[in-house]
Amino acid sequence: MDSIVVREETAADVRAIDVVNISAFASENEAKLVSALRQSAGYVPELSLIAESHNRIVGHILLTTIGLFNAQGERKILSLAPMSVVPSQSHRGIGSALVRAAIAKAGSLGYPGIVVVGHPEFYKRFAFDSAEKWQIRCPLPVPADAVTALELTKGGFAGGGALRYPQVMLDFYATSGR
Repeated sequence: MDSIVVREETAADVRAIDVVNISAFASENEAKLVSALRQSAGYVPELSLIAESHNRIVGHILLTTIGLFNAQGERKILSLAPMSVVPSQSHRGIGSALVRAAIAKAGSLGYPGIVVVGHPEFYKRFAFDSAEKWQIRCPLPVPADAVTALELTKGGFAGGGALRYPQVMLDFYATSGR
């Protein structure tokens, strides 16, 4: 595998990130989602990471804050969405490098945990487990087994609860068919 550099996105990277998302998902939906999430209250600039190979952006991952609500109140956790790799660069470890870097960065920033809607087989390689393990309920119209979570701090998901996504994410899932 060629050297992959993972770093925080900069303003100069925005168009290239759009191209990566459009290429990876064969639609503009995820690029539009990333743009909308950058404008949301949950955007954390340090958690929008890109992967470069030979000075070319070949992957992107975004984590934003969402709420986890239960009897004790609200806790801010992270949602991983989307994660994309240029198709011609897939199966080279780029997605894995992005996920590992995002987990490390999220942990260093003190977030209690991450949830993701995606391929459970992929995310379980990074110690994600079924969100149901912590009694976390997801309002998105997705199969329950597609929702996995990773506790970054012991007790980070204590008490479980209902996830509260920003409206832009709810709209994305309602209209994208994903």
